[in-house]
Amino acid sequence: MTAHVTTPAAALAEGLPEWATLVLAPNPGPMTLDGTNTWVLRAEAGAPAVVVDPGPLDEEHLRAVAAHGPIGTVLATHGHHDHVEGLDRFAELTGATVVRDLGRRELAGLAISALPTPGHTADSVCFVVSAGGERAVLTGDTILGRGTTVVAHPDGDLGDYLASLELLMAYPEHLALPGHGPALADCAVAARFYLAHRRARLEQVREAVANGAKTAEEVVATVYADVDRTLWPAAEWSVRAQLAYLGVPSGESRRGSQRLDGP
Repeated sequence: MTAHVTTPAAALAEGLPEWATLVLAPNPGPMTLDGTNTWVLRAEAGAPAVVVDPGPLDEEHLRAVAAHGPIGTVLATHGHHDHVEGLDRFAELTGATVVRDLGRRELAGLAISALPTPGHTADSVCFVVSAGGERAVLTGDTILGRGTTVVAHPDGDLGDYLASLELLMAYPEHLALPGHGPALADCAVAARFYLAHRRARLEQVREAVANGAKTAEEVVATVYADVDRTLWPAAEWSVRAQLAYLGVPSGESRRGSQRLDGP
């Protein structure tokens, strides 16, 4: 039986890159863990920094991030409010430019490349960053520092998410700097763990449907029985994404009426 994961998917990083500073937003919760991680990146002393995910619209938090100024560029890993609700206000505070189509750039002494990683949401992006021999991937909610993430159906898509995890497996020896939770020592190791876990969950969903589960709610009650019920609504998003991937209607899953071919 695949159990609910609450631990990190890879070893914890021994420390952060010299060019990365974490400012934790004061919005802890079941979905945000300790809160949203706002990352301030600067490898060149005095250069305008890059901020990734300014976080919620919390004036004290935004001013704490702005205190690391000057800030030149603001990036976002995806559009969920806990990551970008404060974006406009932060840009107002700092005069920074919000960049939505980064490509690859040299900023603040850093080489930064945008890596589209849809799945958690359709707009999810990771950022591959390197400077001074230190390399990291800012993973947003695609890989968390603790536990696993939600495929936020219908915006999120499981097929896209599995492909994104396979893509992230190509970044060994890169730290994973997540949107929530602690930094991880190896992005590729975490992605490999996530991929195996998702495929195992998919098999559980397939089995639940074969055994007569007719709705996403019934699948959640079977597959996520070991998960705190406060997380069941989020689990239902992932189940709906899994059912869509399997070609099974999430409202009425009829036993024997669908082919359940999967990875």
